[in-house]
Amino acid sequence: MSTRPEPVTMAAAWQRVVSEHPGRPFLTFEAPDGSVANWSYDEFDVIVNRASGKLRDCGVDAGSAVHLALTNSPTFIAVWLAALRIGAWIVPSDPMGRAPELADHIARTRPVIGFCAESRIGTYREAAGSLQHVGIDEADTRLCWLDGTAESVAGSPRPEDRAAVMFTSGTTGRPKGVEITQANYAFAGKAMAEASELSANDRHIVVLPLFHANAQYYSFASAIWAGASVALMHSFSASGFLPQAARHRATCASLFAAPMRMILARGTKTDGVALRHCWFAQNITVDQHRTLTEWFGCEPRQLYGMTETIPAVLTDTSSSPRCDSMGFVTQGCSVDLQGPDGAPVGPEEVGEIVVGGVRGQTLFAGYLDDSATTEASFRDGWFLTGDRATRDADGRWYFDGRRSDVLKVSGENVSTVEVEGVLAAHPGVLEASVVGAPDEVRDEVPVAFVVPSDPKAPPTVEELTSWCAERLSKPKVPAQFTLLDELPRTSVGKIRKFLLKEETTA
Repeated sequence: MSTRPEPVTMAAAWQRVVSEHPGRPFLTFEAPDGSVANWSYDEFDVIVNRASGKLRDCGVDAGSAVHLALTNSPTFIAVWLAALRIGAWIVPSDPMGRAPELADHIARTRPVIGFCAESRIGTYREAAGSLQHVGIDEADTRLCWLDGTAESVAGSPRPEDRAAVMFTSGTTGRPKGVEITQANYAFAGKAMAEASELSANDRHIVVLPLFHANAQYYSFASAIWAGASVALMHSFSASGFLPQAARHRATCASLFAAPMRMILARGTKTDGVALRHCWFAQNITVDQHRTLTEWFGCEPRQLYGMTETIPAVLTDTSSSPRCDSMGFVTQGCSVDLQGPDGAPVGPEEVGEIVVGGVRGQTLFAGYLDDSATTEASFRDGWFLTGDRATRDADGRWYFDGRRSDVLKVSGENVSTVEVEGVLAAHPGVLEASVVGAPDEVRDEVPVAFVVPSDPKAPPTVEELTSWCAERLSKPKVPAQFTLLDELPRTSVGKIRKFLLKEETTA
């Protein structure tokens, strides 16, 4: 009988790799002006130790919270690792968030100190009130805010200690605070490093925002676990991604479908790009996958995960990845597909994705100050994701949307994901989102919001209706089409469908 390895802290994982690979490259940062700075593991460890000293000087101790409202920057990484080292925990917020959003995060987590950009200090002060805060230049590679600070003695964090509270992206409503432990970060790093066969010779390119779980779990945690390096870009540029990947000799990447479509729309094939591995979330079309494979140098591999599930619990690690499949259960993870009664469903049947594990180790610890919601999110030890899928006889999984993505049209189930897939295949459509609108006769009907590939020559409503009617049964054909310049999104590209639904009832 196999036993689960003893959990370790992320702080210990960092110290291990610093000891094993002190002189190996750790971080490359490309600033907005194109300047580049590099640090080895031991060089950045000195910065982490000084950042620990700064935090302690400001009253941060084990169990304290540190608020971060920063774009991708060396300071974000330094404060994150310093907090882990002390046994404190971070609260990363969207740095471009409005004052009410930042104030809500601060009020709910009661941090000892906050970090923000000098250029946004006015908004932050409005949100932070009396909270002590440090304004920094996010492009500063000297980390001048550490001048005069001595290195600090490390703390003694435990695997079960809180390491972060990350607020969900709010695609359906008010964000929940997801509690992440030291063991969670370490498990994410181990699982994702093994799934991508990461080695010390690899280099991640990170363009997604650091305040989101994807960049933390899939890129930085896995790189640290394997002793690999990271090329951190200050922000995402669709036209700049491929030149950056070539310039920094990146071998691995992690993206969402939306940024990938933007790369296809605004980028061009670039010499020197040699990715050997690229994760992505959410479906892309066969043609998009084919072109990206040519441009990236590798076949992008789909995955599935949530902030709560820690690593991606489904990953396509097969020899022939498919653009329409989330792959298979990730090694070390426990995933099932269940009906409303909790019973497993058979091959090709639609069910809810549920994830097993140990809270605070292989699953999130809970929702911040909300035990009722935490308990309601589990059934018989399984975390209920709210996402629907099917799996075939070979164990390959296919996304079928969230529970809220299934409409009842005259009593018939209609998956908005299926309709979106048909629309996305239209040559004149860059992307599409489908939601339900109330209907007096049919209860509800699908309505589509479409971003054209060429805004100067968009497809007509008649063309889109005919396209769908030829490929979908009558209840699935959208009753209305609205052309948009872009879809409303969170900072990492997830579509805010609740905003689109508001449009249908306005």
